[in-house]
Parts: sequence; C-alpha cells; structure tokens
Amino acid sequence: MKIGITCYPTYGGSGVVGTELGIELADRGHEVHFIAYQQPIRLNAQHPRIFFHEVTVSLYPLFEYPPYDLALATRMAEVADIYDLDILHVHYAIPHSVSALLARQMLAAADRPRKLPFVTTLHGTDITIVGADRSYLPVTRYSIEQSDGVTAISNYLKKRTVQEFEIRNPIEVIYNFVNCDVYCRDPKAQENRGKFAAPDERILVHVSNFRPVKRICDVIEIFDRVQKQIPSRLLLMGDGPERSRAEWLVGQKGLRKKVEFMGKVDRVSEKLSVADLMLMPSELESFGLAALEAMACEVPCVATAVGGVPEVIEHGRTGYLAQVGDVETMARCAIEILSDERRHREMGKLARWEAQANFCSTKIIPEYEAFYKRVLERAA
Repeated sequence: MKIGITCYPTYGGSGVVGTELGIELADRGHEVHFIAYQQPIRLNAQHPRIFFHEVTVSLYPLFEYPPYDLALATRMAEVADIYDLDILHVHYAIPHSVSALLARQMLAAADRPRKLPFVTTLHGTDITIVGADRSYLPVTRYSIEQSDGVTAISNYLKKRTVQEFEIRNPIEVIYNFVNCDVYCRDPKAQENRGKFAAPDERILVHVSNFRPVKRICDVIEIFDRVQKQIPSRLLLMGDGPERSRAEWLVGQKGLRKKVEFMGKVDRVSEKLSVADLMLMPSELESFGLAALEAMACEVPCVATAVGGVPEVIEHGRTGYLAQVGDVETMARCAIEILSDERRHREMGKLARWEAQANFCSTKIIPEYEAFYKRVLERAA
C-alpha cells in the first residue's frame, strides 16, 4: 500500500506513535509519505520507502493566525495525486481529520476524480481537551463521523469519545505499540549506568512533553522522598512549558546534583535500559506510551490510575497505581519496589512479558494493516 501519514512532529505521544507506525509499515514493505509542517522528531534515519513532504504556510498581513489546516489539506491532496496514495492516516482529530476531509473532497471534484479514503486515530487531548471545547466540538464530531475509519488508542478513550461526542459510527480500539527489539534491556546496561549514577545508586526516569497535565513537579516531589531513603538519581527526558517551574523546585529542594534535565532525547530506549523505575504521575493519560516503553525495557512504573493507564499497567504486578496528586503513596510504592531486589527484578520481567504479549509492534501493526484493508474495501 501507499500510505500518507500526518501527525504532529513533536515529542508528544501522538507524534511518536504516528512516526513509529510509518517506520514499521515501511519495514513491512509499504510506501509511506509523511505530510507535516516539519520532519517528525523520531524520523531520524533514511529509509528507501519513507518520504517526507513539508507543509508551508504563506504569511499574509490579512491573517493574524495563518490557516495551517487549509495549507495541509492542499498538500495532502497534492501528495495523494502525485504519488497515487491509497489511503491517508491522520493522528489527532483537530485539525488533521478536517484537512483530510477537505483533501478527499478536493480530489473527488478534480478533473480526474479519484477516491482518497482516510483514517483518523484519536489519541487523547484532541478529544478530552481540544475537541470538548464548544468552539471545536461540532467540527470535531463532524470530521470523526466523516472519516472512513476511526481508531482509538484505548478502551477508555473510545468510551469517552462516544459519550462526549455522541459518535454513531464504530470506533475500533488499536492499542499503542512498542518495537520490542528496540525497547529491551541492553546487556551492557550495567556498564552504561556509570554515566548517570554511582554503583550504589538507583536510577529513576520520567519521559514527557512537560505539559501541566504531566505534573512534572509531582515527579520531583516523589523523587525527593525516595532519595532520602534510597541513594538515587532522576533523569528527566523531554522539554516543555513546565520545565522552568521544575528546575526552580529542584533548586529549592537542593537536588541539582541528583536530577538531570536531559532535554529531548533521540534514543529513549538506551536511557530506559539503564533505569530502575519510571515515574508517571499524570493528571490524565489516554494510554501511557512512556510507561509501555519502560515496561518493554524491564522497568516497572509507578503511575496514576487515570484514563487508559490501568489497561497498560497491572497494579501490583507490572507496576503500581495511585490517585492523582498522592505523591506520598507513589513515593512509598517506589521505595517498596527499589528496596526489594528480587521483587524489582520479578516485576521488571513481568512488565517485559506484558509488553511483548499485548503491545509489541509485531502484534499491533498487522491490526492496522487489516484495518486499512477493510477501509479500502468499503471505499471501493
């Protein structure tokens, strides 16, 4: 198949999943065309079957806010026509599904009319925050219902979408995934740990885009309690609006020598492979991709029991779950895991097994391929 993919090219989960999906599809023999305003962060290697098409937005004095969605629709239609795409797959409903809808209509009305079905994958904040805004809700609902196929990354998100938008069309749940060959415990992990911590120290990690919903200051509060009882270091991977506040809190607590702000990291798997525990105290997660990537690397996770997280982490088996803001309980769970080496290793092995059994790319990518085929058959 020739597949066009549009996602936000940023550090967030939807961009990561959209990019990794394209890479996996290309590895399986499909031709993949990324259409976005800049090259996705994780698209950092050449591939003979992957192509990138930049969307440029002209700046006119008339526009206070340049109409990116219209430029995107135009580029989608151009790429689909020139490269004879079979299907478009857009990640994040707003504005990508609206742009795909326009592109489909433009091609249907062209001199040489052709069909261009499109699939929309719902990731979370496009539904829970952006789409639920009254100014966006009608157009979000319309674009979802006009999609030729719709997927959601968790049962939680499917249920919430149906409830809040009263969607009548079927939504198929296809979980986020991880490449279990890339995300795994590196045999040299013990040697590499020395770059980040002393031999007697534990390594805790957090990965996010540092938005308020990620509660980065809770990460620091939890770590502060842990390091008072267990010698440890904290690696913070990512960047975003809450970084300054987090840096201030680290300074206030005297943790500057124990906390490392690593910024946006290309090879996340290499850093996770040396970690002992993942902290994910988010206010809301529609899935929890960072936790899954950690689990694949045999790293248990202490997280909040919100959204789709309980579909990924089994409390007491592959990690621990607590209520939002309950840093005391999360710190206690972290200390419990890190204090018992046998229990820690067992939980890490179970986490890896769960990732391989239910969320590995070898299982999920065929589900997307089968979904595309059903959409194409209906559109024929």
